[in-house]
Formats: sequence, structure tokens, C-alpha cells
Amino acid sequence: MSRLSALAAHPRRTIGALAVVLAAVGITVGSGANFTAHSANPANTFTAGTLAIGNSASSAILSATNLKPGDVNTGTVDIQNTGSIPGTFTLSTSNAVDTASLLGQLDLKVEDCGLYSGTTAPSCSTGTSVVYNGKANAITTAALGSYAANAKHRYQFSVTMPTTIANTFQGKTASVEFDWDAAA
Repeated sequence: MSRLSALAAHPRRTIGALAVVLAAVGITVGSGANFTAHSANPANTFTAGTLAIGNSASSAILSATNLKPGDVNTGTVDIQNTGSIPGTFTLSTSNAVDTASLLGQLDLKVEDCGLYSGTTAPSCSTGTSVVYNGKANAITTAALGSYAANAKHRYQFSVTMPTTIANTFQGKTASVEFDWDAAA
């Protein structure tokens, strides 16, 4: 009896033997016997930066009373980016109260005296950059540039009553709010 005839005579044994051989081949091929490695960088974190404005003047920068023709009144304010990211700063006005159009007569000059050097304030008498120079009622939005995180600038405001102002402005009052904004 040949091997083939012995296998054909006992089909269950043949199928069982074939199943064992196929299982052994499957285990051998399935194991792959490959080298593997893994690496991870855990705990990745993300935090949004902040943009905030520090203002040294908690009230009016200018409080000019009893102005007469030719008078100049000045005031300074320090504006700082107290946030952690750089921002583009602007100056604008709002809440004007000007029933007699006095703001349209007054000359306003706003100068960037410069960037603080550590705790040393810049001098407003030299090296200033004019941010606005015109009538007090005409300022819309003045671009101040980009401030790095913690950068602080000093600004000087000057208001002048022209020598040619009409007599009808005696005793008139006006007020305006200066607004500082930043965007990142």
C-alpha cells in the first residue's frame, strides 16, 4: 500500500494531519519574527498667549483749566503691553462732550517719547515721534506700532489754545476720552 492510498483510506487522519501542518505554518508566518520599537512624546501642552494693556494714568492725562490764548498744557502717560505676546497698538478718542465746538479750536499734539530702557523712562524733550498733530476733535485712530510683550512707551500729550481763538469761546468747556487698543 502506497502512502497516497493510505491517506485516501483514512480521510479523517489525512484532514487532521493537514490541519496540524497548516496551523504550524500559520503560526510561523504570523509571528513575523520582526524587530519592533516604539517611542512617544507624552504630555504635549498648548497655552494661548495674552494681550493686555497697562496704563499709568488712571484718570485724565490732560486737565487744562483757565486756558487763555497761547497757553500750552502737557501731560504724559505710560502705556505697556502687559501680556505675553506682541500686539499692534492704536490710540483713538471717544465720548467727546463738546457743545460749543471748543475741541475744534484746540490744537492737540501726541508724541511717542520712546521705549523704556528697563525702568528708565524715555525723555520727551528729544527723539520723539509725532503720533498725531491736529485739532483735538479730528483724531480718529492713530497707529502706534507693534509692542513686544512687556514693552512700555511713554506718550506726551500737548493741548494748545491758539492765539487767534475767537472771544466767543471764553468760559466754554469740552472733554474727550483717549482710548488705547491692541490686537494680536
